[in-house]
Amino acid sequence: MAAKKDKLNEIGLSRKDYRGAPSTLCRGCGHNAIVSQMIAACYELNIPPEKVVKFSGIGCSSKAPTYFMSRSFGFNGLHGRMPSLATGALFADMSMIGIGVSGDGDTASIGMGQFKHIMRRNVPMVYIVANNGVYGLTKGQMSATAEEGLALKKQGQNMYMPIDIVWEALVGRASFVARGFSGDPKQLRDLFKAALGHRGTAVIDVISPCVTFNNTDDSQHSYAW
Repeated sequence: MAAKKDKLNEIGLSRKDYRGAPSTLCRGCGHNAIVSQMIAACYELNIPPEKVVKFSGIGCSSKAPTYFMSRSFGFNGLHGRMPSLATGALFADMSMIGIGVSGDGDTASIGMGQFKHIMRRNVPMVYIVANNGVYGLTKGQMSATAEEGLALKKQGQNMYMPIDIVWEALVGRASFVARGFSGDPKQLRDLFKAALGHRGTAVIDVISPCVTFNNTDDSQHSYAW
């Protein structure tokens, strides 16, 4: 019996051609949904992987670009400095499609200044914030987006008001602003497709649960919430 052939898109590529390396993130991590739906969006939009340049900073989110479109270009930068990389690369070759994946620490803490300036310049790129409310790589400390009153077993109770990525993007006058949820794949795919068609900075705040450190029922970054 002949093996089933992969369905090709309009430029002759299968969905497999948009994949990257196997994920090393925790099983159930919301960031994996970001990866899978970006693969689906680019496949359905017939985007040549060689026309894509990916950017990331530091954190669990910085791993995500490795897991999609291995045939594209990629830069992993310093903590909070992904916007500088994107600005330089995309102004050097404005025919490229820029996709940046940042985290709530990478954007809302150390990278807030650069986040504001990339929106001010309206650099044409998709800017995804994988937002889980904690620093997963350093054992789950609360990030700047963690809600006030959140109590975690190892960290105690958060006494600070959260930074809202969407509000910051609106204040920064980003030309495309959206919020999605890793638990809703179709919603994510549709948001990514819309953002990829936008000529300007498209900010998408994705609530992306950390199943290891911040997935309790009362957390606003959990699957249950």
